[in-house]
Amino acid sequence: MALTPSKPTAGAGNGATDKKAQQQLATEDVLLREVDDAVRQDQYANFAKSYGKPLIAAVVLGLAGFGGYLYWESHRDAAREKQSETLIAALDQIEAGNLAAGSATLNPLLLEGDSGHKAAATMLKAGIALEQGRFADAQEHFAQIAADQTAPQALRDLAIIRGVSTAYDSLKPQDVVARLKPLAIPGKPFFGNAGELVAMAYLEQGKRAEAGALFAAIAKDEKAPDSLRSRSRQMAGLLGVDAIEDVDKMLKENGEAEGAPAPATQ
Repeated sequence: MALTPSKPTAGAGNGATDKKAQQQLATEDVLLREVDDAVRQDQYANFAKSYGKPLIAAVVLGLAGFGGYLYWESHRDAAREKQSETLIAALDQIEAGNLAAGSATLNPLLLEGDSGHKAAATMLKAGIALEQGRFADAQEHFAQIAADQTAPQALRDLAIIRGVSTAYDSLKPQDVVARLKPLAIPGKPFFGNAGELVAMAYLEQGKRAEAGALFAAIAKDEKAPDSLRSRSRQMAGLLGVDAIEDVDKMLKENGEAEGAPAPATQ
């Protein structure tokens, strides 16, 4: 910053002297401003000399990094779209009964797919194995999904249930309960499917009360499939547990005609 020129003492000297002093002060002020500007220019020049190249490099790297991120995002989205198309193509082949072709189409996803597409492809591979009677291969696929920490939790849970269902006859009831009890909780996405298997295992253990209560809970779960709810309601009734909350609604679900005459009483 420029220094402020000193002012003459008030009342000192005559008019000529004052005018001369003012001219001198103006000259000093101009010189000081020029010196100040020169110092600033030197500071800018030294800063640019010392830090200019690193700053330019940082800006260039930042722009390059941002461009790389945009490219990576675009490439990732394109890769996901391609994987989804591969999965859909495999599904179409499987639904058409071309199991071998569908299985071959899924192979690239098992090697290069992201966690979600890989888990979905493995699940389809397990389904193909079941359809072909290769139960050991199916169980191996289900176990791979269940153990994959990067796979979506919903697919992992479903793989656990399908794995237990496939190997149910070879498992001890306590093993079925241990594996599926964490999923056989009302509110869980696969409560009905897991709960039914756990309830059957309870029956094999002689725990009729626990089995009846679980069947009744499944029957009352409106998110469960109607066929599963109907089956669970019947099982709960056989075990002495009332699972019917709304008789009219239950009759409607079972296809009973509304307004049917009540049975005649003696």
